[in-house]
Amino acid sequence: MSDGQHEFDQHASTAYSANELVELENIIDKDDAMDEMEKMGTGQSSDDPNRRKRSEVWTEFDIVTVDGNTKAKCNYCSAKLVWKKGGATTHLKRHLNACMPRKLSKPSEDKDLKQSLLSFDVTQGHAMLATYKYDKDKIREILAKMFIVHEYPFRMVEHQFFVLFCKALNPKFELIKRVTLRNDCMKMFAIEKQKLRSMLRNVDRISLTTDLWTSNQTIGYICITGHFLDSEWKLQKRILNFCSLAPPHTGIAIADCILQCLTEWEIEDKVSTITLDNASSNDTAVKVLRDNFAIKGKLYFSGKIFHIRCCAHVLNLMVQDGLAEIRDVIENIRESVKYLKMSPSRLHKFTEIVKQLKLSTSKILQLDVPTRWNSTYEMLESALEFKPVFPMYKERDSNYKWLPSEEDWIRATEVSKFLEIFNEVTEVFSGRQYPTSNLFLNEIWRVKEKLNDMSFDTRDFVVRMTRRMNEKFEKYWGDCNLLMAIGAVLDPRYKMQLIMDK
Repeated sequence: MSDGQHEFDQHASTAYSANELVELENIIDKDDAMDEMEKMGTGQSSDDPNRRKRSEVWTEFDIVTVDGNTKAKCNYCSAKLVWKKGGATTHLKRHLNACMPRKLSKPSEDKDLKQSLLSFDVTQGHAMLATYKYDKDKIREILAKMFIVHEYPFRMVEHQFFVLFCKALNPKFELIKRVTLRNDCMKMFAIEKQKLRSMLRNVDRISLTTDLWTSNQTIGYICITGHFLDSEWKLQKRILNFCSLAPPHTGIAIADCILQCLTEWEIEDKVSTITLDNASSNDTAVKVLRDNFAIKGKLYFSGKIFHIRCCAHVLNLMVQDGLAEIRDVIENIRESVKYLKMSPSRLHKFTEIVKQLKLSTSKILQLDVPTRWNSTYEMLESALEFKPVFPMYKERDSNYKWLPSEEDWIRATEVSKFLEIFNEVTEVFSGRQYPTSNLFLNEIWRVKEKLNDMSFDTRDFVVRMTRRMNEKFEKYWGDCNLLMAIGAVLDPRYKMQLIMDK
């Protein structure tokens, strides 16, 4: 130990007791303590310009002169604080602790110190101002939903410009592979399935609709949809199963598939009704299901409302039977539209004639799907708008051989007017965002009144059409359907009045 240090220890021990030294250290910082001690024993003045500043505050303060006075200037907010050489730095530390620019410029564990971004959160059609926080898990969840809803291919997540687009939106976006995206989608499916399972546990009754069709790859598919009221009395619709069905598509095979689906969801004792189209195999499936539920004592209302025939399908069968009476007229118009739409040059020539005639219409030629009568109605409606164009096109194209005659156009016009009410009723039956069971009886009665009026028409083809459609009506709707009557009675607009009048 040097002589100077030994002398310093003697002065410190004689001038201050141990407790006084601790108290002194708590009041002033180390630099001030060293200055005080150096005055007592080292002989080096605190005003020595060559003395090194030891306090950490000087890394964030600069010494400046203002009007001849020495001040300490904050490097963050440029505030100038009083300070003199050899003076204390405690007030400088207090300033740094309270300086907001300093807090924002440095990483901090306190997330509230960072300024939040604002965004508009659109929920159920209402925009609300909310704070934005980047959440990679939330981003991946939304990304998976986007690919599910819009049926994008998983490979798209690796496309170059999709990645650049996401990076431009937010540089924090983390790239994922298509396999990861697929796994996210499957996890979301499992989560939603569990939510639906929990919801169905609190449901007392559920109605089913099912449909079966064959794809263009000749693969049979069946879809089973459940309709029910949730705990808040809101109408819910959920797809319970969508799967391939191996041939032959017999009634027993359909019934077994439905029962397997109900067992998986644990709702086999909650089914009140099931709606199917009018295929003979569906009648067999309903018989098997009815017997199964009856054995377990879970056939509600003694099975009187268990089987519901699809009203839209019955209407389709009725109109198809009626259109068979003017098959030749419809075939000429269908082949004419098909001929024109098969070639861009023919369609262009047809459009040029439309411009020459200055026809003011926004419609375009539509080709129907023969199994869907309403598409045939739309085809007739569009073709009638261009009636004067077809003869002129015939003069310019010798290969066109399906020009309808004047009598054909007259029949098409009358049939189009006749089918207008059927198209309106089909749209009501096909509603998805509102209950429809209370509307069936009134709409079906409108159809019956129209058929009764047209049965007295003077034109033979109209009478024949009406007769065939009436036969189909009586087959399926001749007797009042109990469920339709219940739905109408529960509608406060009708109550019993509709039943009594009809």
